[in-house]
Amino acid sequence: MSDILTTCDEIREIAYAIHRYFGHGYLEKVYESALVNRLLKAGISVEQQVPITVRDEDGTIVGEYVADLVVNNELIIELKAGEAICEAHTAQVLGYLRATGLKHALLINFGGPNFQIKKYVL
Repeated sequence: MSDILTTCDEIREIAYAIHRYFGHGYLEKVYESALVNRLLKAGISVEQQVPITVRDEDGTIVGEYVADLVVNNELIIELKAGEAICEAHTAQVLGYLRATGLKHALLINFGGPNFQIKKYVL
């Protein structure tokens, strides 16, 4: 568990540095690309736009989503560029965790004047 916490701390520092550099006002894709660039430079394995399949109890596919980032095949990162994190964003992240079976996620909002980051554990 301490490895994931260390990884989350590193990501928090990198994401905050991006917020300080760019400020708010860009589209989500700019922050996503910047975060991927800096994570890779830090030696952190990251995948972009990862498909997530949602299945019913009998295995039937009932929906598909795309997670912004998946780090080390164990952490979902969902990025936002809005005024603030809201309940719908939290529900989205928790749904991603349930659909993938992963246990950890970060929700990062670069859009408001104040940087926001929340950690979720399912």
